Amino acid sequence: MDRPATGLTFRDATDADVDALVALIESAYRGDSSRTGWTTEADILEGQRTDPQGVLEVIKAPRSRLLTVEQDGRIVACCQLEDRTDHAYFGMFAVSPAMQGAGLGKVVMAEAERLARETWGATEMQMAVISVRDDLIAWYERRGYRRTGRMKPFPYGDERYGIPQRTDLRFEVLVKPLV
Repeated sequence: MDRPATGLTFRDATDADVDALVALIESAYRGDSSRTGWTTEADILEGQRTDPQGVLEVIKAPRSRLLTVEQDGRIVACCQLEDRTDHAYFGMFAVSPAMQGAGLGKVVMAEAERLARETWGATEMQMAVISVRDDLIAWYERRGYRRTGRMKPFPYGDERYGIPQRTDLRFEVLVKPLV
C-alpha cells in the first residue's frame, strides 16, 4: 500500500467550495467514476449522493464544520463534523477515488477525531453507515469504531439521498470513544 499523500492542507469549507465538494462526494460514491475507488455505492443507490444545497447547509449549520482537505490546491477529501453536545457526529466523508487505498482516509479521520476532541471536548464520535456496506463498516471497525446495533431508517422516497436499488437499506450507528 502507498504511503498517505503529503502536502495536505486542512481547512473549513467555504461557500466557494460547494461545487468542488459536490463533485468530490459524487465521484466517491455514485456513478462509474466511483467504481475506481472502493467506497462506491453505485450498486445499491443511483442518483445523487448530495447536492449544492445539502453541502451549503452543512457549511452554514451552527456547531458544524465541513473539513476540507487540499493537495496542490485541489480538494481531495472532506468530512462533516458536528457538535451534538453529548457526542460529535462524523459524516459526508469522501476521498477522491484516485487517492483511495493510500492511507488518506485514515489521516482525515485522525484529524477529524482530534478536532472534535480539542474543539468541542467530545468524548465520543458517532456516525451512521448503510448497514449493507460490510467492507466500509469493517474499515471503520479497524479504526476503533464499533457497531451498536442501533438502526435508523433509510429515507426512501427522498431522492436527495439517492434512488435505492434494493429494499433493505437502513443506517447503523457506529461509535468510538475519543478519550
